[in-house]
Amino acid sequence: MAERRGTAARLGHRGLRDQVIKTARRMNALGVNQGTSGNVSARVRGGFLITPSGLDYDRTHPADIVRVGGDGRAAGRRRPSSEWRIHRDIYAARAEVKAVVHSHAMFATTLACLGRSIPAFHYMVAVAGGADIRCAPYATFGTQALSDHALAALEGRKACLLAYHGMICLGDSLASALALAVEVETLAAQYWRALQIGKPTVLSKAEMARVLEQFKGYGKP
Repeated sequence: MAERRGTAARLGHRGLRDQVIKTARRMNALGVNQGTSGNVSARVRGGFLITPSGLDYDRTHPADIVRVGGDGRAAGRRRPSSEWRIHRDIYAARAEVKAVVHSHAMFATTLACLGRSIPAFHYMVAVAGGADIRCAPYATFGTQALSDHALAALEGRKACLLAYHGMICLGDSLASALALAVEVETLAAQYWRALQIGKPTVLSKAEMARVLEQFKGYGKP
C-alpha cells in the first residue's frame, strides 16, 4: 500500500485521481454502468486523467489512474481506457469541458443498439444542450473513427449516444458529467417506455428553443 501511495504522489493530482475513481464507482452504483465497461476522465494541464483499461473500479487505486497528454502519450503503470481517443479529442475541441463520463447504461444503450437518437419527446432533453440527443454512427471501439463520430454527434451538445455501444456525457466537473449521465439514462428509459405504447409526439423546434433559453439559468443562483 505504501508503494502504491508513493507512486500516486510521484504522478501528482492525487485528489483528482481519487475523484475520478469515486465517480467511476458511483456511476456503477447509480446503475448507469456495469462492471468494467465505460470510463471516466478529468482534464488536467496538458492532458487528462482517465480510468485504466479493464480494471474493476473497486480495485482501482490512485496510482492506477493514467495520465494521457494532448499528444496521446500515456504515463502510468497501466494502459488507459481503450476510448482514450474520444476523451483526448473532446478536450482538444471543447475548452469548456473539464470531465467526461462514458457509460453502457441499459436504456441508453438499448436505444443506441437500434440507432435511435432521443427526440424532444420531453422538454428535459434540453439538459443535454439541444433539441435532441443524437446517436453517433457505429465504429469499432477504441478507434479514431469512433472518436470522430462522437465528436460530430456532440457538436452543440453535452451528451450523445454511440450506436451499438453506449453514451457519452460532458461536464464542467466530474459531478456534473455524472449527473448528466443519470439524466440521459432517465430520459432514455422514459422514451423507451413511451415507445412501447406508440410513437410519441415531439415538442416543436420553437418550443425547444424557448426551453433552451430557459435552461441558460437552470440551476444557477
